[in-house]
Amino acid sequence: MARILIVEDEADIVMSLEEDLRRQGHQTTAARDGAQGLELGKQGPWDLILLDVMLPKLDGFDVCGELRKAGVRTPIIMLTARGQEAEKEIGLDLGADDYVTKPFSVRELRARIRAHLRRAARDDERRCAFGDCEVNFDRAELRRAGQLVEITQQELRLLGVFLHNRGRVLSRDQIIEAAWGHGIAITDRAVDTHVFNLRKKIEPVPSEPRFLVGVRGLGYRFEDEV
Repeated sequence: MARILIVEDEADIVMSLEEDLRRQGHQTTAARDGAQGLELGKQGPWDLILLDVMLPKLDGFDVCGELRKAGVRTPIIMLTARGQEAEKEIGLDLGADDYVTKPFSVRELRARIRAHLRRAARDDERRCAFGDCEVNFDRAELRRAGQLVEITQQELRLLGVFLHNRGRVLSRDQIIEAAWGHGIAITDRAVDTHVFNLRKKIEPVPSEPRFLVGVRGLGYRFEDEV
């Protein structure tokens, strides 16, 4: 189930979209003008935004541009009654992810929505947040409170193993297998040293770990902040 924001001023289109999307199991919220769409879009979180181009108060181009400037990364599919290539180019340059021209096929729109939801889900797996930390594995970056933190490739792999296994106790052997690879000669002490160094980068108080918790006699477990 996805949360979808519909920014559209034509009541019959809104009704049709909401009815179809809810049948697909999604939650929908509608905004009838660009100003309301911009406000709701910033509030989020949304899994997808359907954004009409021709809107009262603010047009879809302005809404799209302002949302991207505000750091909203939600996939945006723009809807328009006009099919000029120049307008599509403007929308895409402003940060829209896709463009559907009215009158559109319901099946085509469903397929586009499914595709963007799948893509967004895959992207989310490559970006994780916990506490005041954000990690982007594609960019090999760790940030705390928005500030870049220096991290080695091995520490990043180790963090990825823990994030992928949140809540599970991992033995040192399992950690070595996942973060270094089968047959690599790494001692338990080396694992502990890497965990110690990683804690200094992600924990508010490294000596009292909140996320990367040791389990006596077993190994380590990554816990989200309560």
